[in-house]
Amino acid sequence: MELSPTSQLGLVAALGVGSQWLATRLRLPSILLLLLVGFAVGPVLGWLDPDELMGPMLFPLVSLSVGTILLEGGLSLRRSELTEIGPAFSRLLTIGVAVTWTLSSVAAHWTLGFSWPLSTLIGALLVVTGPTVTLPLLNFVRPKGPVGSLVKWEGIVNDPIGAVLAVLVFGWISAGGGKAATGDAFIELFAAGAVGVVIGLAVAEGLAVVLRRHLIPDYLQSAVVLMTGLTAFALSNELAHESGLLTVTVLGISLANAKGARIEHIVEFKENLRVVLIGTLFVLLAARLRFDDFAPLGWGSVGFLALLILVVRPLAVWLSCIGTGLNWREKVFLSVMAPRGIVAAAISSLFAIELSHAGVDRARELAPVVFVVIVGTVVVYGLLAAPIARKLGIADMERGGLLLLGSHPFARQLGVTLTKLGVPVILIDTNRTQVATARLDGLKAYHANALSEYVDQRVPFDGIGRLLALTPNDEVNSLAVARFAGRFERSGLYQLPPEWLSDGEPQSEAARNRITQEMQGRLLFAPQANFWELDSRLVQGARMRVTPLTEDFDFASYKEHHGDRALPLFRIDRNGELFVASVDVPFDPRPGDQVVALVLESDTEVT
Repeated sequence: MELSPTSQLGLVAALGVGSQWLATRLRLPSILLLLLVGFAVGPVLGWLDPDELMGPMLFPLVSLSVGTILLEGGLSLRRSELTEIGPAFSRLLTIGVAVTWTLSSVAAHWTLGFSWPLSTLIGALLVVTGPTVTLPLLNFVRPKGPVGSLVKWEGIVNDPIGAVLAVLVFGWISAGGGKAATGDAFIELFAAGAVGVVIGLAVAEGLAVVLRRHLIPDYLQSAVVLMTGLTAFALSNELAHESGLLTVTVLGISLANAKGARIEHIVEFKENLRVVLIGTLFVLLAARLRFDDFAPLGWGSVGFLALLILVVRPLAVWLSCIGTGLNWREKVFLSVMAPRGIVAAAISSLFAIELSHAGVDRARELAPVVFVVIVGTVVVYGLLAAPIARKLGIADMERGGLLLLGSHPFARQLGVTLTKLGVPVILIDTNRTQVATARLDGLKAYHANALSEYVDQRVPFDGIGRLLALTPNDEVNSLAVARFAGRFERSGLYQLPPEWLSDGEPQSEAARNRITQEMQGRLLFAPQANFWELDSRLVQGARMRVTPLTEDFDFASYKEHHGDRALPLFRIDRNGELFVASVDVPFDPRPGDQVVALVLESDTEVT
């Protein structure tokens, strides 16, 4: 079936985003589905031909897209993370890169029979891990401790390093090798590094000044940062080949850590853009593959892939991390987190074309080899990273825990009840006495302002995926929702209903007191369940009760038995998953579920 160019573009966008959504529903790494879908619509079904669709603009667009992804990745890096991962990170970028490059080159020569120059180029290409694959995997696995930050920093920063190394080897091969070519390669290495760092720092400082002085209206700031980053990327590439990736990485990191520059809204825009770009790029590049491309590789490619996974990456990690303070579990996890991504795919495809035109033997096999590695590492690491992380005890796969804002009597009762049910709970309050009382009750409670940086630095969020803002102040609750919108999904941000929702205020008075819906979280429990209503029920003797539902005693029977004296708060299904009662979704537990409710003490629990 032949599709029009417009239909093909629409198909790419739909498949790119749709595959990532489906992956979240199936709890699979999104990259796996993207590669399968791209391969299906390309060589299998013949619906998509990226080279015919995009023509000579394909690789420039891929290059700019990769630059955008690295810019977004740099904006997500905080210098404070380096205090914990600094030694390991610096050694992975030096010792790790050298070991990976050397061993990958040797493996390519032995298993695939490539010449040493071409093997060296493959080794340089495979230095990169890349944020296009590591970030989705990290979002899927959510490792605890410093390893998550370490994988993120390594993936983002070593992408431009690997790209520059590959370009230098490519130039050395094109020049015919020899001492003169080697000297030129080192000069190009220095030039690329200098150009990338200087332009990146200069542009970041300029943008920081502009943002600090509010010279650009808010609605243009994301577009200006993106435009400036892409311009710097292109300019840097003109001055030193492939130094643009280093430029945008340095730019992103520097801007993210510039004092006084507010970039939260810019980061959010870039994250949304990254989702679209990653989906589009993987579908397009996977669709370019042809079955004939893999025929010459044979079983040697399987052996090469096995050596990369079982020997090269573990050796690079363990040699790099000697004396860094990482424990053996963290080193094992790092050893199974080196999937290759879009940078290796894009550069290998480009080099294969140019080296083939230059008459280099077996150059056409370069891209298929790299794609075998990409697909193989994504499949192996994508399927094994999560189970291994769980086995090692460093996975934060389930984020059903709750962050409670407030440690007053209701919050403490709630925390104790949920903790007994195995739900992770953390309390935060500015009242030192109430925090101390919560700790005496055996709860994890922190004396802190929820809006402060202390919370990010000191509160462990492992297993925590939802916020319940329980203070008596509706404005504080809404501020907390806005504060944690970047950490939790919007669907997991809850706050108590405001008083005006249930106290019968005139419509005009309610409108005067109402906080705009965009600043509110999801309203908890029931419209009348404001702070004072909950407190009043506690004074009357209400207590938390957990009631299992059965076929004989279903939720209708539960409501008939308790009436208004029970306020349902949560339900726990037969798989142990916790669901929060909210105003916007009907509360409808089924037999086999447990209902957690605030029940007047005079009522007896039915079991």
